[in-house]
Amino acid sequence: MRVVVDLNRCQGYAQCCFAAPGVFDVRGHEILFYDPAPPRARRGEIERAVHACPVRAIRMQAEPGVTQ
Repeated sequence: MRVVVDLNRCQGYAQCCFAAPGVFDVRGHEILFYDPAPPRARRGEIERAVHACPVRAIRMQAEPGVTQ
């Protein structure tokens, strides 16, 4: 699983940080840091972050050749 964030769309609302604090972090003035390849155990948190983002800047992608 890969996490993809459209940084041009992200507005720094930080809802992803509340939904998946081990994956997303906002530092300073709206600078988003995130793990693009988090462990599968965090899938539920990431799904919550995808749905929590008010501008829909986050999405999940399956790894090529890996079944979910």
